[in-house]
Amino acid sequence: MKQFLAIILTIFGLNVRSLQAETVVIMGSDTIGAKAALHLAEAFKAKMEAIDREVGFEISAEGSSAGVVSITEGHADIGMTSRPPSTKEVARAKAVGVELKTIMVAKDGIAVIVNESNPIESISMAELEAIFAGDIADWSAIGATAGRISAYTRNTASGTYDLFRAKAMSSRDYGENTQKVAGNEQIASEIARNTKGIGYVGLAYAE
Repeated sequence: MKQFLAIILTIFGLNVRSLQAETVVIMGSDTIGAKAALHLAEAFKAKMEAIDREVGFEISAEGSSAGVVSITEGHADIGMTSRPPSTKEVARAKAVGVELKTIMVAKDGIAVIVNESNPIESISMAELEAIFAGDIADWSAIGATAGRISAYTRNTASGTYDLFRAKAMSSRDYGENTQKVAGNEQIASEIARNTKGIGYVGLAYAE
């Protein structure tokens, strides 16, 4: 399951502002912001130092929706998103005089993870949909050790939340018992401590 990873810039004036500013503010996707953005920022800082320019970064990873809003409302120089901006988001930006420019920086994958003590070796797409939609509530229904399933998802601000729903769940709604979690690291931590847990993360967080 491939995932779109991009940064969003305001077409007019952003590049000039970013290069002149001592601190570049980056907001948005946790999938990009928690790890990839840090490496990109360090690489950029090194290039700037080579020409005797100092630049700092403030990186806030709060979800793809926050990345788009941060650019539209002028709170950030760069917005991060793991999905393309929606038609409504583009229209909302234009309504306030902002034209968004999207630059794809990478493609990622989404990994489904379970606790290391879970003996299950594979899950079909149909079973995955049924688990996250709430049709299957116990591991015994798919041949695993009996026990109530704890399904963890990203929150609604996440682009990964929407992508997983579209690609793995036939665009069905998440079940009422799924537990929304803010970021990849939080989902990985919950799965690590919960023997009946299942969730999805970016590939960088799958071990």
